[in-house]
Amino acid sequence: MNTLMIDEQEKLHIAADILKNGGLVAVPTETVYGLAANALDEHAVSNIYKAKGRPSDNPLILHIADLEMLKPLVAHIPDSATLLMKHFWPGPLTLIFESSSLVPLSVRGGLSTVAIRFPSHPTIQSLIKMTGLPLAAPSANLSGKPSPTNAKRVFEDLNGKIDAIVDGGLSTVGVESTIVDLTSEVPTILRPGGITEAMLHEVLGDIIMDPALLSVESNVKPKAPGMKYTHYSPNADVIIYKGEDDNVVLAINEQLSEDNLHNICSGVLCDDETKALFNAEYIISLGSRNHPDDIAMNLFEALRSFDDLHVQKVYSLSFSTEGVGSAIMNRLEKSAGHHINYV
Repeated sequence: MNTLMIDEQEKLHIAADILKNGGLVAVPTETVYGLAANALDEHAVSNIYKAKGRPSDNPLILHIADLEMLKPLVAHIPDSATLLMKHFWPGPLTLIFESSSLVPLSVRGGLSTVAIRFPSHPTIQSLIKMTGLPLAAPSANLSGKPSPTNAKRVFEDLNGKIDAIVDGGLSTVGVESTIVDLTSEVPTILRPGGITEAMLHEVLGDIIMDPALLSVESNVKPKAPGMKYTHYSPNADVIIYKGEDDNVVLAINEQLSEDNLHNICSGVLCDDETKALFNAEYIISLGSRNHPDDIAMNLFEALRSFDDLHVQKVYSLSFSTEGVGSAIMNRLEKSAGHHINYV
């Protein structure tokens, strides 16, 4: 298969035709690039799983471009959903509803629920409107790898596996959408993202974080993408260091010296405030700790950049969990397989 690159808005009709005919197209969203297919076409959806190497019990998110598209996809719309949609749609928020029979079980990962998002990125909105279809669109990467925030990274992973890639520049949020389950007794965050717990609490009042977010047990059935499987991992081993800055810098520099003696290529993932303190050949800063949105936006590209440098081990700072920091650390800890050193 030759993967077509589409880098002009005037050619979006080509991508729309591919989608209407059951094909796969990588598309930009404000969070990360998604691998889109007609969500109501089981054969097309099965090809998403094949292209990504994605486990079939990992449910997909459906993307819509107006609220009228929501109604036939869900059994009912609770009041809590109406409130959240008013405040955060279109945007980086996915809501979980009881599904209607219209949505294939394969899209839902065998669950009775369905995950739906109304993205704000104009390109995917245009494609949804041009096709008239809800689009299933998990991140456009090989399963388990860092999500792509630009078309170049999509091409590296999926060239020859999908029909087309639409180049829409850089994703600005940089981490996948917040997921909130509205089918439980208390609205529950299944995945943190750019819409923070505090923002949700301000609108809804009661909201909790699902303890399964930290579970790596094989018997946990995921209600949302990213809950069960190892995610966001570069080829290098990622190790997170938690503690006071001075202790973390000392411990990482000691490990770098040890690696150097054994000819192990190592790198450091840090922030602007500590970048000058490390004795490493490869140091990537995610930005200033005073600008957590920048850290979120840069995280996945930084992890992929270490692969470009053929780094074998990445030693990472731990970042604040305030606000979007919860999403940053959720992704970073998954990339490290929860390998954390406390110093």
